Amino acid sequence: MGTSPGESAGPAGVGAVGAPLAPSRAEALEASWREYYARASEAPAHPGARTAMHADLAGALARLIPADAAVLEVGSGDGDLLASLPNAVREGLDYLPDAVARARARHPGLTFEEGDILAASDKGSHGVVAVTDARRFDAVICDRLCHSVLDVQALLHGLKRRLATDGRIYLTAFNYLWEVPTRAAEAAGWKRPSPTANWLSDSDFRNLFDITGLEVVRAEDRMLLPVAVPGVSEVVNKYLARVPGMQHLSLYRVYVLRARADWAGTPPARRGSVSVVVPARNEAGNIQAAIDRTPVMGKGTELIFVEGGSKDGTWEAIQRAMSRYDGPLKLRAFKQTGKGKGDAVRLGFAHATGDLLMILDADLTVPPEDLPAFYDVMARGQADYVQGTRLVYPMEAGAMRFFNKLGNVAFSQLFTYLLNQPIKDTLCGTKVLWRKDYERLAAGRSYFGDFDPFGDFDLIFGVAKLGLKIAEIPVRYRDRSYGETNISRWKHGVLLLRMSAIAARKIKFV
Repeated sequence: MGTSPGESAGPAGVGAVGAPLAPSRAEALEASWREYYARASEAPAHPGARTAMHADLAGALARLIPADAAVLEVGSGDGDLLASLPNAVREGLDYLPDAVARARARHPGLTFEEGDILAASDKGSHGVVAVTDARRFDAVICDRLCHSVLDVQALLHGLKRRLATDGRIYLTAFNYLWEVPTRAAEAAGWKRPSPTANWLSDSDFRNLFDITGLEVVRAEDRMLLPVAVPGVSEVVNKYLARVPGMQHLSLYRVYVLRARADWAGTPPARRGSVSVVVPARNEAGNIQAAIDRTPVMGKGTELIFVEGGSKDGTWEAIQRAMSRYDGPLKLRAFKQTGKGKGDAVRLGFAHATGDLLMILDADLTVPPEDLPAFYDVMARGQADYVQGTRLVYPMEAGAMRFFNKLGNVAFSQLFTYLLNQPIKDTLCGTKVLWRKDYERLAAGRSYFGDFDPFGDFDLIFGVAKLGLKIAEIPVRYRDRSYGETNISRWKHGVLLLRMSAIAARKIKFV
């Protein structure tokens, strides 16, 4: 890999420039790019930049792509990027027969096929296969091909066709501001000149994503210094590049994309069963109200209480309420052996049988009647993870103390920056995700470690690492009618700072 569009691993299609071209010019440009990519395996005069970018991109994708994902790289070239990933299922697609042959020789344990992502069919080892019948993947990598194809919109449609339900596209693109330095490097003989290329701005990309039915889950800007300088490159590329404003100077960006839920052809809404987990410590006066006010959603709803060493008879209140209940909810209860809300949530989720997992705080400051709005967003596929935000609507007097609100606002700004997704209210207790995604999150929990007694950030960080789409629903936050808050604003504020440091080290500055 190198530092210009012409240095990408291999093409998905042919040509360059997104504007309509006369056939003769298009054919000439196609021939130029084909010849250029045919020589992609040749060592450049100055290989440092290519080596540095390959290492940076390989590390970024290994972190961004879930370990259990089946991966397809479009324009796989020699296959080195695909081979660097730890995933068990990895396949490459390239339209140059010579590139496919080289990749098979270099990486005999991987699968490489010949095909053009812009075409209506792929030509594989088993003959011509219609794209609609081709295998779909959880992760589709497209490394800088947008700079060399005739039609970027057609490229995006082709990538989307190979995407499995809930899959992600990992599209890399150079910063268009690097066009002048790139051409200067070519004129100086530091890199091999490439044919005419596409240079698109972020607004260009987002417009194309919109018209092709894709949306950005997150975007990550990478590399200010595209060469390896001992003691300098790591500091510049890992830390300085993350300073607000410096993204405008970064060498390239990784877009993580998903199919937009409202796009034509989207599968119908998923009508799943629901498990609502209610961590309850010293909440005896709220138990009956939680049962009475929780609606039935989807195919059926179970309400799971997890009692955490209360001193006000909460466990006994749960048992009395369950013994008297004769309604549509399925009621279950467990006693917590560990400590903290996070531990209670994990216990409840471990026993949950629903397709969709919800958390409802037992203080009922977020009304149970609001839960169907969360269910609807998830069922329609508009997001993969939904949480409430208490910081939009005016609050009832006494619902949140001034310093608590100030801290929430400050941390929301910080975590929006750290996670590259907008997060307005990190500590709202109402959170919803699919059980299958929670199981994936739990399987990879060792990446962050057991750091979060709240459980909020265990989920937020986990879904961010999995590349899940986060959405927030404004809720009207009410004052509690029974008991006192279990949160110590100053003690837990210090813990939030520690969690911020973990997010910076594990997600942002990597």
